[in-house]
Amino acid sequence: NAEYMGLFCLYFIQMSGSEQLECLEDIFDKSLENEFHRNEISRILYGNKPPKIDSYIIEELVKEIPNTDIQSYSIPAILEQLRPTRKVKIGAIQNSICLSTSASILQQRQAIYNKLVPLIDSAGKLDVNILCLQECFDMPFAFCTREKFPWLEFAEDAENGPSFQFLSPLAKKYAMIIVAPILERDSRAQDTIWNTAVVIDESGKFLGKSRKNHIPRVGDFNESTYYMESEMGHPVFETKFGKIAVNICYGRHHPLNWMLYGVNGADIVFNPSATVDGLSEALWPIEARNAAIANAYFTVAINRVGSEEFTNEFTSGDGKPAHRSFGHFYGSSYIAAPNGCRTPVTSSFALLKRTQTNYLSRKIIGKNKRQSLSH
Repeated sequence: NAEYMGLFCLYFIQMSGSEQLECLEDIFDKSLENEFHRNEISRILYGNKPPKIDSYIIEELVKEIPNTDIQSYSIPAILEQLRPTRKVKIGAIQNSICLSTSASILQQRQAIYNKLVPLIDSAGKLDVNILCLQECFDMPFAFCTREKFPWLEFAEDAENGPSFQFLSPLAKKYAMIIVAPILERDSRAQDTIWNTAVVIDESGKFLGKSRKNHIPRVGDFNESTYYMESEMGHPVFETKFGKIAVNICYGRHHPLNWMLYGVNGADIVFNPSATVDGLSEALWPIEARNAAIANAYFTVAINRVGSEEFTNEFTSGDGKPAHRSFGHFYGSSYIAAPNGCRTPVTSSFALLKRTQTNYLSRKIIGKNKRQSLSH
């Protein structure tokens, strides 16, 4: 078993300004004057609140990237006398798209790449070891439209496509493993389309890939029009920083899916997602946390943010009138530990024409991960 003891760092980089609800924690802070009551509610709902960490480096990064806020948190565990500690920093980025969905494919993709560069550079400066991006990170989540073109033009080769070419030098530069969820075009299988997460190792080389195991067929999630369930099972990747797995989006609704990554030895399971308000928001803060508790590993839940509008109206056979927007992606990324504690969720909403990017990092100073099961 990999040895872990948690020291989480959670960094939020955001642009905000909405008057909508941003997070439950804000309601507690503003509505409850009694600090003891606030802390007790937080403890009961989310476990012991991870201590916040401030540093000069974070302050400088905030100055370098406009309209940003960076926060970090730790989840400590007891230092043991005989087993050596092990330090790992985990990062996750959630982002909105940058351009109108009517812009060209190359323009949309490059704009997202440009937006991510300073965030990935920040992860590198903070010595992040494993960084994960959101589901289909380099494109709008256009599967609601049921249109073949232009959206399938975002599909790319997992081992040598533009996203790999973009991220590989950054992984090598910072000796950082990067998990890059993309829309894959598998040239070895007659250009079959898959929803895939590519794992790039710290030397910038292709380490492997994992595909989405469960495909939603609800509301505007018309993903089965584009790709089907994975045939790869539940792969776990051995890295110098621990064993990692990727449970893409809708797979979080299935407990046995989470379990099989644990059975295969995962220490950390990433859940890159794209989900909207009114559909799954009540489940979101629970599922990855439950998985961490039930399977004795750490989970990292990542959701994109913002609203995406498309040129042509679409329907989904559910009786609703034709519309152009999928809904609002509410962000709210977080990291959970086997003992049930969870980093705070913040900034669920942003205005349609504003962008909001959350960048999370967790630092783990090792011991046995199952030490955290003691409540």
